[in-house]
Amino acid sequence: MNKKTNEELLALAGKATAGDKKALETLIADVQDLVFNLSLRMLGTFADAEDATQDILLKMITHLSSFRGDSSFTTWVFRIAINHLKTYKKHMFAHRPLSFEYYGDDIENGNIQGVPDLTQNVENDILAEELKMSCTNVMLQCLDTESRCIFILGTMFKLNSRIAGEILEMTPETYRQRLSRIRKKMANFLRQYCGAYGGGRCICKDRVNYAIQNHRINPMQLDYMTATEIPLQTIVDVKNAMEEIDDLSQDFSFCKPYQSSERTKRLIQEFLNSTQLSIIKNS
Repeated sequence: MNKKTNEELLALAGKATAGDKKALETLIADVQDLVFNLSLRMLGTFADAEDATQDILLKMITHLSSFRGDSSFTTWVFRIAINHLKTYKKHMFAHRPLSFEYYGDDIENGNIQGVPDLTQNVENDILAEELKMSCTNVMLQCLDTESRCIFILGTMFKLNSRIAGEILEMTPETYRQRLSRIRKKMANFLRQYCGAYGGGRCICKDRVNYAIQNHRINPMQLDYMTATEIPLQTIVDVKNAMEEIDDLSQDFSFCKPYQSSERTKRLIQEFLNSTQLSIIKNS
């Protein structure tokens, strides 16, 4: 994907605000995968991320006239998205909060023996990979909302401390210090409990039926295994001002980026084709 200059994006925003549908589609295409991946990590499930992505993109559209080019377009969108997601209450884990203590206790004491075969003829290796991606993503919900924002912006998107600090309204130094502490906390948990990314006793293939029984994965709806994975460099290439935050070696390779879902793309396209668009452009 070719990286557009801020001047080009500012011009596109002006055209979109004036009613140029193609310009608006270009802007949406530039950021929709970023918004979807941010939403997925913040909220923990594909369904909730799809809903939030639509909300954020619509909010971006309605506020386009306020973009003045003082920051990069991506930073401006990130700020809208973070502010939306920090107070988002419609997702599953808003009403069922998690903790590292809960996760650790379930790994140590969950009764995985004697659960019947619930795989519905889906290969165990496929279900184990689905569980691994789901589990490590949902694990982010053990962090409080602001810590989750810091971890995702610094670890997955690798925003530099100045931009991340501006988005989260904290100094760059505070952001770097908090990111380092949060990454160490996450790495320590993985090392202690996770057999995939550490030396723990939790082995995905042994917990597949237990996970199905507890509605953590569904053999008939494999969100991660059917999603289109995109190179992490694609995420890197469309944002500005990246830098290494600290020297922690843990690379958190479970933070894989995906294309925004077809459902999200379809609903946004339906909106762009609707009469509501002209109302919003004039708002």
